[in-house]
Amino acid sequence: MSNVGYLNIDQPPLSFEKLPESDGEHRKRLEIEGLIEKSIDKNLALDVLVKLSLSPYGLVNDHLRKILWPQLAGCDVNSLERAPTLDELQYHPEYNQVVLDVNRSLKRFPPGIPYEQRIALQDQLTVLILRVIQKYPNLRYYQGYHDVAVTFLLVAGEEIAFAIMEQLSTSHFSECMQETMEATQRRLMFIWPVIKFENPELYNFLQNSTVGTLFALPWYLTWFGHSLNSYKSVVRLYDYFLASPIYTPIFVTAAILLYRSNEILKEDCDMASVHCLLSTLPEDLPFEKLLKTSSMLVKKYSLLVIEKDVEELICQERKQRQAEENMIMKRRRKMSRPANANRIFSINPWLTNILTSKSVLFTTAFSVVVGLCAYYYKNQYLAAGIS
Repeated sequence: MSNVGYLNIDQPPLSFEKLPESDGEHRKRLEIEGLIEKSIDKNLALDVLVKLSLSPYGLVNDHLRKILWPQLAGCDVNSLERAPTLDELQYHPEYNQVVLDVNRSLKRFPPGIPYEQRIALQDQLTVLILRVIQKYPNLRYYQGYHDVAVTFLLVAGEEIAFAIMEQLSTSHFSECMQETMEATQRRLMFIWPVIKFENPELYNFLQNSTVGTLFALPWYLTWFGHSLNSYKSVVRLYDYFLASPIYTPIFVTAAILLYRSNEILKEDCDMASVHCLLSTLPEDLPFEKLLKTSSMLVKKYSLLVIEKDVEELICQERKQRQAEENMIMKRRRKMSRPANANRIFSINPWLTNILTSKSVLFTTAFSVVVGLCAYYYKNQYLAAGIS
């Protein structure tokens, strides 16, 4: 069973605009190049790598990332496996779905590349994904996995990208690759304790809006690779996530919500309005500032504290749901009681017809409203990446 249908397929084009190197980026690049030059076989100590990746500008450019990302992921580039051909994998049960998603991801490739090169990259991406899920049958492909894989493919090439994706699929993304998304959706609830501790007003507003966490699902599944328009921002975030604890995307999400708190609190407090606002990321987010906030939050709140708070939240929601169900059952029992026989027989037939007509009109109107709501919320879920 595939975990597909979770992302909105209408992606914006990814901008590969190359901006001039800033003074800070220049100094950082020279620092990293100096460390690599002094190292043995270009290998840096893990603590040095982590510090470089977390600090401003990350690993600066893709040339350095191709060298250092495998080291961050714990991959041995000296023992890479031969990539099978696409023909060798065409009978995999997930083949058609993967090809479909890869074909939809053309906007994530550099614009203007020759047709033959684009087709080759698509085939490599398809093989890369199928290799992982073929090697690990317990892992389930999900829609959005291809957004992660294409980033590593563009930076590191097919063989290194597979080594990285294999490592991450059995660690960082293993929870997302279960039979269902239940564990992932529960993990997203870790956002709420952080928001509650940092900004109670924002927390209460978001809870009252009943927006839920679906807006953040694509961010978590793809390390924001599906939702950002800037390639430079995507690879900078990947520097950060590769060097951070597994659940760090949760803290980056919290940092974004906290940063946008004033904007959010001005919105109408209802699910549709708040979801619409949150599901689209502004193009001018100051990611270096947000990553600094995220690192502070990671250090400030232990997962044990957050887990406890999430359990309490789930318990409260369960009690509230049970109370609502009990109220509905009580109303149903009350409505199902036999009416007074004398009153029934004394009703004028003309009045009975009127009531029957009104009942039909009410039922019809109610059905229309329910249908409209179902259609509306379905589209809201699709916009969030849930079907």
